[in-house]
Amino acid sequence: MNVIIVDDEPLALDVLETYIARIPELELVARCHNALEANEAIAAHDVDLMFLDIHMPQMSGIEFLKTLVRPPMVIITTAFANYALEGFELDVLDYLMKPISMDRFLKATNKAIEQDKLHRKSEMAAALTPASQQVTSPDEFIFVKADKKLVRVRYGDILYIEGLKDYVIIRLEAGRVITLQTMKSLEDKLPADLFRRVHRSFIVALDRINAVVGNMVEIQEKGETKLIPVGKNYREELLELIHKNKL
Repeated sequence: MNVIIVDDEPLALDVLETYIARIPELELVARCHNALEANEAIAAHDVDLMFLDIHMPQMSGIEFLKTLVRPPMVIITTAFANYALEGFELDVLDYLMKPISMDRFLKATNKAIEQDKLHRKSEMAAALTPASQQVTSPDEFIFVKADKKLVRVRYGDILYIEGLKDYVIIRLEAGRVITLQTMKSLEDKLPADLFRRVHRSFIVALDRINAVVGNMVEIQEKGETKLIPVGKNYREELLELIHKNKL
């Protein structure tokens, strides 16, 4: 784990550097005397953990932390206990009171190391999981070209998609979007955990399917039941999803 220390006191920097050197999982990449130096260090290095003092000239540690869009894990170091609540509201990992003992430092860093391991395992699992099995949020979206402009279409608003030769009609809760592209190209862009091709001319939003009736699926469109055909080449896969309770 890449680590930086941010503290305007040279003695505090020295103590933390000594402690960090004793932990094999930690590598100190920068000693920073103020928020400006810390900002430069975060830009220059892939920082996993930051030991951050609160009382510093020009900008406090808390003020600096609030400026970071994607902060690393943070362990606050300070001599003032009254900042603990504000620090934890900013989702800091731990809060070390000066003078910092080695056992208390070790407890905090073990927490950081464990969280880092969990994060890396999660990233690895996501990388090894096929895109078709990864969970996508309905609030995510795609852009499609329509009416000489790029239109944003939220996944959660899509009922179904109908293909007409070179055109595709995206049926939404409130209206429709017509775009010039093939069904295959659109199918490839849509997340498989939210949408499924059920016919050569139809893609349906899985959470919009209310029932399967013979070779049809029922979808509610503007208060009315819409029946969409299921092609014989797609029926087996659809039934498999139903049996696995994926719908």
